[in-house]
Amino acid sequence: FHEWHSKEHFPERLGVPGFLRGSRWQAPGESGDMFVLYELDGYEVLTSDAYRARLNDPTPWSTKMMPLHHGMMRSQCRVVASAGHGIGRTTATLRLSPVSGREAELEAALTAAMAGLVGRPGIVAAHFLRTETPAAAQTREQQIRGGDAAADWIVLATGHGAAPAEALRELVAQAARQGAAEGAVVSAFDLVHAVTPQDL
Repeated sequence: FHEWHSKEHFPERLGVPGFLRGSRWQAPGESGDMFVLYELDGYEVLTSDAYRARLNDPTPWSTKMMPLHHGMMRSQCRVVASAGHGIGRTTATLRLSPVSGREAELEAALTAAMAGLVGRPGIVAAHFLRTETPAAAQTREQQIRGGDAAADWIVLATGHGAAPAEALRELVAQAARQGAAEGAVVSAFDLVHAVTPQDL
């Protein structure tokens, strides 16, 4: 997986106009869980001809690897709020959903929380993302995988050590008071590889 993702998949994706950086992260321990983040120049890149063509014409190596993606969650997001800059050695994600009718309250709370997260020692950047899947036909890659699940709202914190995960676990309790539904999930990951178009 790592050989394919670093040596073929990243170069393919970062070769598409509008892709700014790709980073791959792995959960510590034995789970093998991965988190892959692609940062784009704009939301419209998700439906660009170049990107759709790539998704609909997987290479032989990609065709072999795609069925091995078990329990894949693929969330195409708009950035609601950000603070800080860059990526650190560790990243944590918080996946959550708003209680019906309290979306505005929770969005305001999470937007305000970004600056506070970056103010904590060990955190260099924080982002609040909301999934907005483009209205587009299922791609060949998705068909090979059998379809993908998606997160709803996501908070991402990156920095070093355990700080990002600790901060997001604390944020869960705050979010629950401000409109988040039960079932929020925090996951921690270590950086494996990051690539920009200039690296290729």
